[in-house]
Amino acid sequence: MAGPPEESAPPVRPNGGDGAWAQQLLDHLRPAGRDLGRLVAWLARSTGAIVCLLDAHGRLLAGEPLPLDTTVVADVCTGRVAAAALEDGVRHVRLVGIRHPGPGPAAGAVLALARPAPFDRHTAEILNHTAGVLELLLRERELADSGRRLRRATADLRLAILQLLMVEDTVSARRVAAGLWPGLLEEDTARVYVVETTAAERDRLADACVDATGGRALVVRCPAMDGHVIVVGPSSEVGERLRSLVSGRPGTFLGGSPRQRLALTATAYGQAVTALAVAHFRPERSAVYAARTRPAQLMDPAGLRAWAGAVLRPLDALPHHVRAELLATTGLGLEFTAVSAAKVLGVSRNTVRARMDRVAGLLGADFSRLAVRAVAHVALNTEAAHGPYDPGGPAAGPADRGGLAELFGTRALRAWAEGLLGRLDEDGRDLRGTLRAWLAADAHAERAAQSLGVHAQTVRERVRSAEPVLERRLTAGGTDLYETVLAHLVVGELPVPELGTTKRDQPDSPVHG
Repeated sequence: MAGPPEESAPPVRPNGGDGAWAQQLLDHLRPAGRDLGRLVAWLARSTGAIVCLLDAHGRLLAGEPLPLDTTVVADVCTGRVAAAALEDGVRHVRLVGIRHPGPGPAAGAVLALARPAPFDRHTAEILNHTAGVLELLLRERELADSGRRLRRATADLRLAILQLLMVEDTVSARRVAAGLWPGLLEEDTARVYVVETTAAERDRLADACVDATGGRALVVRCPAMDGHVIVVGPSSEVGERLRSLVSGRPGTFLGGSPRQRLALTATAYGQAVTALAVAHFRPERSAVYAARTRPAQLMDPAGLRAWAGAVLRPLDALPHHVRAELLATTGLGLEFTAVSAAKVLGVSRNTVRARMDRVAGLLGADFSRLAVRAVAHVALNTEAAHGPYDPGGPAAGPADRGGLAELFGTRALRAWAEGLLGRLDEDGRDLRGTLRAWLAADAHAERAAQSLGVHAQTVRERVRSAEPVLERRLTAGGTDLYETVLAHLVVGELPVPELGTTKRDQPDSPVHG
């Protein structure tokens, strides 16, 4: 029950005399002293009481648990009463509502004190002022929590937009982006950049990228690589600003793609990752995907498109969005790993593998074979660059070995392949023979070692030694590895794989999700 005012009892003085408590209380508002636990502990010492701070749901925020009348606590929480005083013959209890920053009378927290001695005017003054400071600290914490939730929601939204772009759903990506970043994706083309730092510095780097690009780019914390920040920049200024940012941050690297259509964001992302590897060897710590000669550029354009159209023809019976989703997932899965592709797309790795298995079944392709993956990679990239080939007409080019061998038979392509692999001939460790065996074994060092009669570690070391000679990443997979495979296919050092020889799945079997 509520007791009468108790003013006759001697006051409890905090350490330092009558005026010191106010300064001590103000110290808890300094940036280094803003801690609920410390403030509640100070209040307990200053008043000689047991103190607890409860949230509006009765959960302990700071201090020591106290047995309290739940009805009275509920009255204070709901704002029916602002404060309450109780006395049970053993202890004196005070409860004070800490106002919630939102509208209405409800309290955001309840401050409760219990002690054997009555509460005099001096102690009540300390209590009331402390409640005001607690209100400020709780409001600051709520604002900080709201800020974190907003930043997290914004980051999730940016990632969702990127994932839509990765599966070529540019319409939905623009619709989602329009609410927060009007005009960001209005252009049909953009460049993709990947900025790399340590995992510990990644959040600060992402914030710096947002500030540097000034709302002119989509900045996403890469879900697959802890140290990567992905930036999609339609504006030509974005690259300049990112290069300036990287130059002032030691240990930071930048890789960029050439300008690509938004529907080719996944392709541009792979190009940016490739450029990032080059940036590690440059003094400026930045690089743009090199416009070096690609094997596909040395094939007959019409024949290549016809062949790719025939290879991908079994997918044409699928609904457009399903077909695009399957091809986008497969493209990322071939370029990276299934786990990394899953993180980028925001799906499970089992979903990625199921989609790739679906495509493999439709194409009659065994993706466990490296050469098959390399050839399928050519077909997917050809469609990505030129669009589907006459999807309503009859198959315009054979997808068998003869058609592919004919594409590989151009003089320019053979000269490219021989020039690339010829770089390995000058090394006395038989890098060329080891690399050929490793590729024939589908990049398994142990199997290659058995065929060569050497240790598996020897195979790995020679493959790594071949990378700087060829100026291509081999052990990381992706485009560089597939181009090296194609060179071996062109010169006849590996057999040209056949597509369409395995049993094809039914085109309407759903695996997307």
